[in-house]
Amino acid sequence: MLDALIENNLNEARQVLNDFIADETNKQDILSAGDTMVEAILSGNKIISCGNGGSSCDAAHFAEEMTGRYRNERRSLPAIAISDASHITCTANDYGFESVFSRFVEGMGQSGDVLLAISTSGNSNNVIKAAEIAKEKGIKVVSLTGKNGGILKGLSDVNVNVAHHGWADRIQEIHIKVIHILINYIEEKLSL
Repeated sequence: MLDALIENNLNEARQVLNDFIADETNKQDILSAGDTMVEAILSGNKIISCGNGGSSCDAAHFAEEMTGRYRNERRSLPAIAISDASHITCTANDYGFESVFSRFVEGMGQSGDVLLAISTSGNSNNVIKAAEIAKEKGIKVVSLTGKNGGILKGLSDVNVNVAHHGWADRIQEIHIKVIHILINYIEEKLSL
């Protein structure tokens, strides 16, 4: 029985990935997202990333690979995840949880920056609010979403959507692949 569970999980993950690969728009959206990020970096700007739960971990993973190192030995790249526990708890206490990302974008974001907004449903209120503030400040929004993209898709300059309507973990598995591709693309494009 457990063997079947393992095999079913692996087969489902493979199918979601195959479906994502088969949709040519996804490759173009990843390319556009990468170019948007490269343009920001070349202009002296930064990438701010955010998400909830597993998406928060993905946002932090993106930022640490950019400021640390991914595959190539290179200079640090300007990225920061909204993951500081003191900021999140202070803001949640004073303004509510839906403001934990938007307050950071309001205070730290500048025109020309990029917000990498991650939400498997595309409907996380705090991520949506961050995207709204970003748009007001002239910050481009690149989003990673799932299902039909939700509200976040409509607020994004570039949206990479995993059109899977099942469990969120399958969407997150594709998101981390996209994140790794973006970092690799940025490194190659900047020839660092």
